[in-house]
Amino acid sequence: MHGEYKVHGGKLVVADLDVQDGVMRNIQIAGDFFLEPAEALEDICAALDGLSATSSVEEIASAITARLDDDVAMIGFTPESVAIAVRRALGVSKTWRDYEWQIIDSEAVAPAMHLALDEVLAREVAAGRRAPTLRFWEWDRAAIIIGKFQSLKNEVDMDATKELGVQVIRRVTGGGAMFVEKGTAITYSLYAPAELVADMSFADSYAFLDNWVLKALNEIGIDAFYKPLNDISSTKGKIGGAAQKRYQKSTVLHHVTMAYDMDASKMMQVLRIGREKLSDKGTASAAKRVDPVKSQTGMERRAVIDHMKATFKTLNGGSDGNITPEEYAAAEKLVAERFATEEWLNQIP
Repeated sequence: MHGEYKVHGGKLVVADLDVQDGVMRNIQIAGDFFLEPAEALEDICAALDGLSATSSVEEIASAITARLDDDVAMIGFTPESVAIAVRRALGVSKTWRDYEWQIIDSEAVAPAMHLALDEVLAREVAAGRRAPTLRFWEWDRAAIIIGKFQSLKNEVDMDATKELGVQVIRRVTGGGAMFVEKGTAITYSLYAPAELVADMSFADSYAFLDNWVLKALNEIGIDAFYKPLNDISSTKGKIGGAAQKRYQKSTVLHHVTMAYDMDASKMMQVLRIGREKLSDKGTASAAKRVDPVKSQTGMERRAVIDHMKATFKTLNGGSDGNITPEEYAAAEKLVAERFATEEWLNQIP
């Protein structure tokens, strides 16, 4: 049995083993990690020998930790990453290729419709009526999307939004406010089976679900990396942020907005928090801070999105899909009942 796990920001861990009478035998752990002293690798393998083939990540990692001396240095990997590789070898942990992904790149819709579609599609995946899905958004207007737990008056200058024609909506996930305009952002959602990240902490799942994006950006010359908890960043500044919500304990909604370009002056007028963060930096440096996708590559926004889709397919598989009329109808109902209502927007004034 063979399993692999690439540590995010770290090294590859490979596990090869047999199962005899329900327990693990003949374990070999390998990879491009660093380990001092080297002899500790024998202790890691010995710690696994005889463990139940149904052991959890926590049980496997605990067995490894208990076996190792305090002076052992695991560099680029951890007991938990070894456990994930082992469980993948056992066929317990799922990988991207265990699913038939659909990729949606559909027409622009209103901001509230996007939020409603997120909920509808996540619930459809949870119910087994839709395959795991990657969806790219197209914005049809300028908008501010505040986090589920943010105060509207603290984050947004409502008078400025009315004057500048910027719509304000509230999403179902936490995190900070985003300012987008038509053609200036790259936004996508993953509706992924929770079992894909079942062996990871909530924090680790963020980086895992966006690892393909980092590869896509790196391939087009953008020095992108993940900055915990939920930022995609670069040496030239923050690129974007992610947020998550779990549905029925079976599906993860993971969505990300990345800045391709941005009118920093307008952002500072409509976002109160933006004024504070950028007040000592000036508009020029603010613009540089928030548009690394455009500033680091000569590619058009649509070309970047096409490259991201191609990278996802290469790494994880997938075929082109569409939102069904029934899903659109369900989302429209949610817009009317929740996402376009003053009650939803002002739940935290």
